[in-house]
Amino acid sequence: MLTSVWVLIFIRFGPSLSLKYTREDHQSDTEVSKFMRTLDVIPDVIQIGPQEFLNVTYHGQVAAHCGKLLEPMQVRDEPSLKWPAAPENYYTLLMVDPDVPNVITPTHREFLHWMVLNIPGNRLALGDVRVGYMGPTPFKGTGTHRFVFLLYKQRDYTRFDFPKLPKHSVKGRSGFETKLFAKKYKFGYPVAGNFFTATWSADVPALIKVISHSARQATQT
Repeated sequence: MLTSVWVLIFIRFGPSLSLKYTREDHQSDTEVSKFMRTLDVIPDVIQIGPQEFLNVTYHGQVAAHCGKLLEPMQVRDEPSLKWPAAPENYYTLLMVDPDVPNVITPTHREFLHWMVLNIPGNRLALGDVRVGYMGPTPFKGTGTHRFVFLLYKQRDYTRFDFPKLPKHSVKGRSGFETKLFAKKYKFGYPVAGNFFTATWSADVPALIKVISHSARQATQT
């Protein structure tokens, strides 16, 4: 597993690797935090890592785990998620890409792929889908993108000041900041998380075409 992570680092950054990847592990880090530090999810997206791994599975068999490299076609549809939760608690789920438009100059960091609010316990289907799921479509030549899932425990049922964005709408997703959002609603650190990586493939133009077509249909209805 560790060998594959270092291979991903080389694919992502090539010979320009810096000494920041030799930093010592923090003794207080959880296992998921250590993996997130390895590919700089910490500190690019969050400052303090989750306590637990979030179980993320696509099509019932493709695990999005510890920075695993997946094909855009594999992750085009909404995944299933599992986490330990008390039924009386409410949770917020975020999925972001901090590498937009590319990994070298991520000037549009972060792109918000998914947001579900006020999830009762671990019943994701009963949450408020404020931002519909949009699968990764990294452009050609933009490097290997990180796609990060974070689960936050809310203090209680919360009224969120965030617009509802449909599944196939790109508008309003760029420039999202997980750290500021978590601070605004006093989430604290995430209770669970995970991430995968993906790069351009020959399927991406077709996936983008499907998204664009669905967006046009939505505006016509």
